[in-house]
Amino acid sequence: MSERVTIRVESIKPRQVEHIVGVLVRGGLIAYPTDSGYALGWRADNRKARDRVIRLRQLSRNHPFTYCCRSLSDVGHLTKVGNQGHRLIRQLTPGPYTFILTATSRVPRTAKTQKRHTIGVRIPDHPLVQALLASLDEPLLSSSLILPDPSEEILDSEDLYDEIHGEVDLFVDAGFCPLEPTTLLDLTGSHPVVLRRGTGVIDFL
Repeated sequence: MSERVTIRVESIKPRQVEHIVGVLVRGGLIAYPTDSGYALGWRADNRKARDRVIRLRQLSRNHPFTYCCRSLSDVGHLTKVGNQGHRLIRQLTPGPYTFILTATSRVPRTAKTQKRHTIGVRIPDHPLVQALLASLDEPLLSSSLILPDPSEEILDSEDLYDEIHGEVDLFVDAGFCPLEPTTLLDLTGSHPVVLRRGTGVIDFL
């Protein structure tokens, strides 16, 4: 059975952050709240955790995952960002946006899309995620917690925990957290391309 930690987003305790990061450092897989719903998180070099996510969500082994970053500096280490892309990311983050960019050599081959060598990156607007990234001091690989065939309708965090309590090492419970997909923007070309309309506003593009 998964360990469960309950947090209050408005008053996150440092010892809770340290405990969650400790689980990640020891090779664990966590379920945690973000600004776009609950997600699964693991360290980028943890291939066993990645395989667990693929099995849990019944995904292709080539499925691309997203790097959650603390800042534009982290994004710059992982991707090749032009001036236009840099300005747009700075304007929109932190917030509910995921950006597709060409990966640098720092990114493992298994984390890139096979054909285009790109990755997805985002800077979430959520206090817990930012606290975890600051303490971990590295980007976190992440996947939306969308189950392929839940046994019942998932209405709250209690239902979600019941569905995955044997599949993750730690469930970080912040109460109700609606699943609202991020807006997905491809920044690999000369102009931004909207690949998915989500909660992030894009009317100005």
